[in-house]
Amino acid sequence: MATLMPMLNVPDIRASVAWYTGIAFTVVDTADDDGEMTWAMLAYGDDARVMFNCGGRASDAPRRDADLYLEVEGVDALFAKLPPGVVLFEGPHDTFYGMREFIIRDNNGFWLTFGEQIARAIDRKRG
Repeated sequence: MATLMPMLNVPDIRASVAWYTGIAFTVVDTADDDGEMTWAMLAYGDDARVMFNCGGRASDAPRRDADLYLEVEGVDALFAKLPPGVVLFEGPHDTFYGMREFIIRDNNGFWLTFGEQIARAIDRKRG
């Protein structure tokens, strides 16, 4: 068994942790060096994990080198719970590949796409 867990290099790990916990991620673990946070692991639900490492650079590029995609249940309900100030790239929409998605940008400019298979979304609305 293997688990793939992205690690994003960011300029300010504490700011990234604060942003992600603001949209319902939880802190799993952190590392500090002389009071400066140098690494963090966060979770979304039971299975999704992402790590942040120091040394990244700020960017105002329209898209970064990595995107995060989270397959979730209840994508429309999650969208409705986003806190004020979250930068929306694309609101909820149905894709040609069978997903209902929305895309936001984190405080570092990385895209986070939350997606749900359309059949599950339709069943959820019916039931």
